[in-house]
Amino acid sequence: MTLSVWFVVTPNVLLLDYVGPAETLRMAAEMGGDFLLHHVAPTPRLATSLTVDITGMSALPPELPSHSLVVVTGNACEVEDYARPEALAVVDWLRRAPRADTCIASICSGALLLAAAGLLDHRQCTTHHSLIDDLRVAAPTALVQENRIFVEDGPVLTSAGITTGIDLALYLIERHAGAALAARVARRLVVYLRRSGHDEQLSPWLSHRNHLHPAVHRAQDAIASEPLRAWTLAELAQRAHVSERHLTRLFAEHAGIGVTAYQQHLRIARARELLGDRRLSVERVAELSGFNSARDFRRVWQRHEAATPSARRRGTSTAR
Repeated sequence: MTLSVWFVVTPNVLLLDYVGPAETLRMAAEMGGDFLLHHVAPTPRLATSLTVDITGMSALPPELPSHSLVVVTGNACEVEDYARPEALAVVDWLRRAPRADTCIASICSGALLLAAAGLLDHRQCTTHHSLIDDLRVAAPTALVQENRIFVEDGPVLTSAGITTGIDLALYLIERHAGAALAARVARRLVVYLRRSGHDEQLSPWLSHRNHLHPAVHRAQDAIASEPLRAWTLAELAQRAHVSERHLTRLFAEHAGIGVTAYQQHLRIARARELLGDRRLSVERVAELSGFNSARDFRRVWQRHEAATPSARRRGTSTAR
């Protein structure tokens, strides 16, 4: 199903808050993701933080279609900018336009507009570190989180802003279109160390990619595109356009992991996802993750996890 993404921009927008996530999602759509982007504002022409104007913005729609995501961007000078009638018009629109199935996200100080619209009441949220106290005043019942890249609470996501808008956009791509596409977009952006909203851990689909060697990336792209396939070193070397021996050396040097270990790394990541489905037996999880047997799966699993697959599943179920 197509996800309609509505970027909502107000005068004196901080451009990186806007174009960072907007370009990330545009690239995802260009690379096959089912995203439809809209750029709306209370006025068709906007000043920006870089003193150049944006023109051609569409009007705020009177209502949103189903399966929409609203992204409210941040501004350069919140005290002055959010007292303007254009910002107040956005607050009024946020109070009435979202549907029950609408997801809403903010970049940086955009959280203050969500707060003014009452969308953060009793929710966990965050914003730029310099605005944490302001957000607590604007949304006194909200559970404002410090030192977080982004926070998700139900249909509302808030981010720290600036470059973290890209992290949030990658997360949204992964959630809507899958981890493989998020990894491809991250590589195109040269953002291999994507940060999680909850901690500093790397996405398993993006870790070991903090390098710029094209041959290694070609091999990693092949594995990520078909993680269940029993790739041979010869096949990967052919994809990478290097010899088998050279690929082995390059993989260890640039990715910091062996070729086989990298394949297992992605299969274990897939297994973690599948364990959340209690209808699947551990044996079936092993099969769907690309392992030859449950025994092989458990052997590799022990290298990555302290708890057994069954214990991990119980822990996931309890957390939910």
